[in-house]
Amino acid sequence: MSVRFVADVGGTNIRVAKVTEQGLSDIKKYLCKDFASIDLALHRYFSDVGEQFSAGCIAIACPVVADEVVMTNHSWSFSQRALKQQLGLTDLFVINDFTAVAHSLPVLSESQLIQVGPGTALPQGNKVVFGAGTGLGVEHMMLTSSGWKTLDGEGGHVDFAPVDETDIVIWRHLQSELDRVSAEDVLSGRGLLNIYRALAIHDGQSPVVTDPAQVTEQALAGKCSICLAALTQFCRIMGNFAGNLALNLATTGGVFIGGGIATRFTDFLIDSDFRASFEAKGRMKHYVKDIPTYLINEPDHGLLGASAYLQQQIAS
Repeated sequence: MSVRFVADVGGTNIRVAKVTEQGLSDIKKYLCKDFASIDLALHRYFSDVGEQFSAGCIAIACPVVADEVVMTNHSWSFSQRALKQQLGLTDLFVINDFTAVAHSLPVLSESQLIQVGPGTALPQGNKVVFGAGTGLGVEHMMLTSSGWKTLDGEGGHVDFAPVDETDIVIWRHLQSELDRVSAEDVLSGRGLLNIYRALAIHDGQSPVVTDPAQVTEQALAGKCSICLAALTQFCRIMGNFAGNLALNLATTGGVFIGGGIATRFTDFLIDSDFRASFEAKGRMKHYVKDIPTYLINEPDHGLLGASAYLQQQIAS
C-alpha cells in the first residue's frame, strides 16, 4: 500500500494521521493559527513523522465545489492542484469535513456511540450527522446499489427558527447584531456564547463570561445560573435542529451528533430536553419518535471517515 495520510481541518485545529493496514497511526494535532497556510502545517506533520507521503485525503470545514478551497471560519485558502504539487503527492482528495464524518458512520462500533433517548436504527435507513464546533456541519447519507452515498450541503447555515419564548429572546438579540441569524450562530462555540450573552442582557446583567468553554464549565459546576440556562437552551435548540434534519430525509438509520462540543457535557445532554425537543414535531411526532439519536464518542471520527473515503478512491 502506498504511504497515505488523512487530515481533519476545522476552524481551530488540524488533526493529521498516517493510514496503515491496521488503521490510523501517528495522530497529531496542531493549531491552525500557528501556520500561515495549510501546506506549511502538513509539511510540519510530514517532518514530525519522518515520512514522504504519496497520497492523502483532507477533510476541511468549508464547501468544496471547485479547485479553489476557501475556509469559512479560518483564513486558509488554497488550490487543490497547487497543494498536490507542493506536497509531492500522486493523489490528493479534498472533501468537506462532514462528508468525512458521514463516511465514518458505517464503520463506527457500538462502543464508539452513546445513544440518547429511545429508538431503533434501520440498517439500510438514511442517516444524518451534524456537529457543533467552531462552526456547524451537516451531512446526510443514503444507501445506494454501489454503497453508502453522502449528500453534500451547507445545512449549518439555514435560518435559525425559534420555537419557544427563550428562542425568541435569543433571536431578537442576534437579529439586532447580525441582521440574519443562522443555525450556526446558535449551535457552535460562538453560538453557545451568543446564547449566554443574549440571556444575560435580557436578564439585566452584564455578560462577564467571554469564552464558550467557560459557559460550559460554570454551568456544569453550578456557578452561574445564566450559564446553566444557556447550556440548557443550547441542548433544546440542538434537539429541535436534529428533529428537523430527521424530517428532511427520513433518517431512519439514525441521527448522529459529532463535532467538538457535545462530548464535553455528555451526561448533561442525556439528562437535558434534547430528546424531548427532537420529538416535539406536532403532528409529525409519530414520524420521528422511533428514530434513534446518537452521540459519537470517538474523537478521531473525522479522520476515520477521511480514511474510509480515501480507501474507496484508491485501490490497495
